[in-house]
Amino acid sequence: MSSEPPTLNPAGPNVSLADLQSLIRHMYFEKDQARGIEGTFLWLMEEVGELATALRSGTHQQRLEEFADVLAWLATIANVAGVDLSEAIVRKYGSGCPGCGRMVCICPDSEKP
Repeated sequence: MSSEPPTLNPAGPNVSLADLQSLIRHMYFEKDQARGIEGTFLWLMEEVGELATALRSGTHQQRLEEFADVLAWLATIANVAGVDLSEAIVRKYGSGCPGCGRMVCICPDSEKP
C-alpha cells in the first residue's frame, strides 16, 4: 500500500467504493481496529439513526452529511472485518437481483429483493 494518503477529487462527482474504503482505512484504521467490530457496528447504527432523522425532517445539507457518515462507517466496519466492499457488491449484485437473477428486479413486493 502506498504511503501517500488517498484523496478524493472534490471537483468530480464520482467516487469509487475502493477509493472511499481506502481513504477511510488510511484515516482511521488503527482507531477502528482497536475499537473492534462490535463497537464499530454500534457507531454505524447511530449514524443510520441520524440519517433516519435527517430524511424525516432534515435539510438537504444534513441529508448529504448523514449519507456520507453512513457510507464512511460502513467502509470502516468492512475494513475492520477484512471485507472488500467492491468485491462484495460485484459478487452479490453484479449479475442482477439475487432473488430473481434479472437486472431489473421482478421479485414480488412482499419479498426482500
